[in-house]
Amino acid sequence: MADQANPFESLQTQIDDAAAYTDVSPDLIERLKHPERVLETNLSVEMDDGSIEVFEAYRSQYNGDRGPYKGGIRYHPGVTRDEVKALSGWMAAKCAIVDIPYGGGKGGIAVDPSAYSDSEIERLTRSFATELRPLIGEDRDIPAPDVNTGQREMNWIKDTYETLEHTTAPGVITGKAIDSGGSEGRVEATGRSTMLAAREAFEWLGRDLADATVAVQGYGNAGAIAARLIDEAGGTVVAASDSTGGIYDPDGFDAAAVADHKADTGSVVGYGDSEELTNEELLTLDVDLLIPAALENAIDKSLAANVAADLIVEAANGPITPAADEVLTEKDVYVVPDILANAGGVTVSYFEWVQNRQRFSWTEDRVNDELERVITTAFDGLIDTFEATDTPNLRTAAYVVALERIVSAYEQGGNWP
Repeated sequence: MADQANPFESLQTQIDDAAAYTDVSPDLIERLKHPERVLETNLSVEMDDGSIEVFEAYRSQYNGDRGPYKGGIRYHPGVTRDEVKALSGWMAAKCAIVDIPYGGGKGGIAVDPSAYSDSEIERLTRSFATELRPLIGEDRDIPAPDVNTGQREMNWIKDTYETLEHTTAPGVITGKAIDSGGSEGRVEATGRSTMLAAREAFEWLGRDLADATVAVQGYGNAGAIAARLIDEAGGTVVAASDSTGGIYDPDGFDAAAVADHKADTGSVVGYGDSEELTNEELLTLDVDLLIPAALENAIDKSLAANVAADLIVEAANGPITPAADEVLTEKDVYVVPDILANAGGVTVSYFEWVQNRQRFSWTEDRVNDELERVITTAFDGLIDTFEATDTPNLRTAAYVVALERIVSAYEQGGNWP
């Protein structure tokens, strides 16, 4: 279905595209097209049977001009050095566009976690945490969950760091369980920001999310929660998919019930009386709103030509290749980019970090209210930039905002040494 566009090259293309609409000097643009440092390590981990396996792992610290590096850790067999570099760059832009005081980071281990026992995953996680120890810290680099990681892994990393450092430092990582210093609202944050971005986009277009038909590609944490929140807001979710396949019902279905079905069976396929369809068929459905919520490169140039949705809101990171972006722009399909749409995760991670530093907890209502304020303010700023410039699409406008904020912080601090 999708091409294998190098995600890091896609990031660099996006930066170049935005640079044409800024007054930032070429040398500073070149600086922002590369990470500041990348850790590449091989983790030797003992398996349950006593054998040793070696896993490639990475941590990219892309840019720290606006604050500590911030970004998730994913466990996936497709993790590569270039992927984490790209993801860390997207994180730098994401933090800038929602105006929270972080830089960009990202990490990952090339592993299929479903092939290993819980105890093996714990040893793998603690091994990685040990390698990360010199780099991370409450004021240096703050990891978080990503694909195939969650509260469990974050708790292990926190415990490993605190044990080795002989301290308590809950702010060293976010996305933790509540009893380990996590924040209310963190689990739903990415899906909630996706819903909020979709709502704001429809309002900008003079339409109503409550009247929209919706297809969600990738029914994991972000996709399923976005679908449920859109369902609760009155939208009609007509299609959903995961790695096993997809389902379609033109009359719509109960998004929460589909999530329950997947939790019970491991797949969205087989839910109720829905029709089965492929991921490619879902991505080209004639719907009002399409939410790609899986991995990078879901929509390439050839598939983009067949996209029939009016609006795309990216819950995943990098789901549309640069070549596909050009096609969608020519077709007048608006795309709310990932660096805004899925910024709820890092925003509530920031709230968690603030609570950890203050040793004080917020209510879920406060977290959700603050998240809505951040996302709606960022969306308004994006539209202001889009309408005030000649940028061809919302993604380029978003990068204009992000680049100008990062460069401003750099210039205020100066170059040292």
